[in-house]
Amino acid sequence: MPEDAPTVKREAVAAYGAMVITCAPTQAAREEKAKETIEQTSAVFIDSHDNMSVIAGQATAATELIEQSGPFDIILAPVGGGGLIAGTALSASHLLEGARVIACEPSGADDAYRSLSRGERITQLEPHTIADGLRTPLGELNFEIMQQLVDSVILVSEQEILQAMRFVWERMKLIIEPSSAVAVAPLLSGVIGGNGERVGVILSGGNVDLDSFFTLLAETSAGKQ
Repeated sequence: MPEDAPTVKREAVAAYGAMVITCAPTQAAREEKAKETIEQTSAVFIDSHDNMSVIAGQATAATELIEQSGPFDIILAPVGGGGLIAGTALSASHLLEGARVIACEPSGADDAYRSLSRGERITQLEPHTIADGLRTPLGELNFEIMQQLVDSVILVSEQEILQAMRFVWERMKLIIEPSSAVAVAPLLSGVIGGNGERVGVILSGGNVDLDSFFTLLAETSAGKQ
């Protein structure tokens, strides 16, 4: 895990019995530490997002959403490494007719947006966002699926992420993490859903470092005054 991963995530993983191995918060450091660990332990490497079995597993979130609450005109999901948005797009392509799948991404970690705009995968990234779950570079398999099945990528500011988190906590009584709030923000800002469309949103996680969140929330509120 990256050294700057929220304490709540590290502690939760350890509490479930896993051995947490930390590394510098860069893709190169992650790859090097994974290689070193495999050599030392004979472990089997499973990519967190750039793996067809992982993509298929993450596709079940959209499948359940569509089966329980569909049909939808639009489905929003966050994008980091791309496993969730790729799985969402695959489910929507099979279960919905004419629906748009839109990826939501922090403006400070916009490699998916730039990759789709250029038509080639951006692999060098120095992300700066509170949405720590979306700091991972876009995977190769996921990029290919996105090119075929994702309608567009919407960028979300840090302030919009915090506002979306606060709204969902207060109004829906659901604890979501910043990465999850990224998919809610376009609805609250009015970028999506203003024409009577039926919109589904994938809420992807609830790991929140409460101390950091409340500090940022206080700073944001003070900035408005």
